Amino acid sequence: MSSRVAVMSIIVENSETVEKLNGILHEYGSYIIGRMGIPYRERKINIISIALDAPQDQISAMAGKIGNLQGISVKTALSNVTTDDA
Repeated sequence: MSSRVAVMSIIVENSETVEKLNGILHEYGSYIIGRMGIPYRERKINIISIALDAPQDQISAMAGKIGNLQGISVKTALSNVTTDDA
């Protein structure tokens, strides 16, 4: 299956959904290369950046699950870097 490198940006405006978000990130943990979280206390939000190497359908599924959480915004940037693990 083909794998792509991507970056997912997540903005958390509702801290009550953090537990569900962490559950989703754990579910896709095998695809996560790295994660950086920045608490922006002045605005009462958290900014999270996730680097991924995963099949495109898994990246889309993960973004969809995260995007369905209340008070969370997510955007994904896909690179042209791919691998074929056939």
